[in-house]
Amino acid sequence: MDLEVSPALTIPARELGWRFSRSSGPGGQHVNTSDSRVELSWNVAETTALSDEQRQRLLGRLGRRLVAGVVTVTASEQRSQLRNREVALAKLAELVAAGLAPDAPQRRPTRPTRGSNRRRLAAKGQRSATKQNRQRPSAD
Repeated sequence: MDLEVSPALTIPARELGWRFSRSSGPGGQHVNTSDSRVELSWNVAETTALSDEQRQRLLGRLGRRLVAGVVTVTASEQRSQLRNREVALAKLAELVAAGLAPDAPQRRPTRPTRGSNRRRLAAKGQRSATKQNRQRPSAD
């Protein structure tokens, strides 16, 4: 089953690698015999689904998560392998979509207003006065 990340991007099923293993957590005796933990891997460096520009963007943004150009997502939250497969697909789609999203507009630096500065200093003075009132009176 192909993974649709966005209307413009679909990852072919043949590029997705699946591994299954035993999961920890709830499930009783059943958990000891079933491979419900899912690992989904996708080779970003060699995929045909991305343009060169998209590939470079993903490789740059997912750099810490990549091992030899392959991104791996694990899911073991659910008790059934089928549900964990769905969760893993959703996680990968979300990760890729976030990696390909355009940069947020850069923040324009601004200065605090005179009123906000005045309020901040008044609050500091109030806090200082409160702490001064907690001290013992001097023995003068």
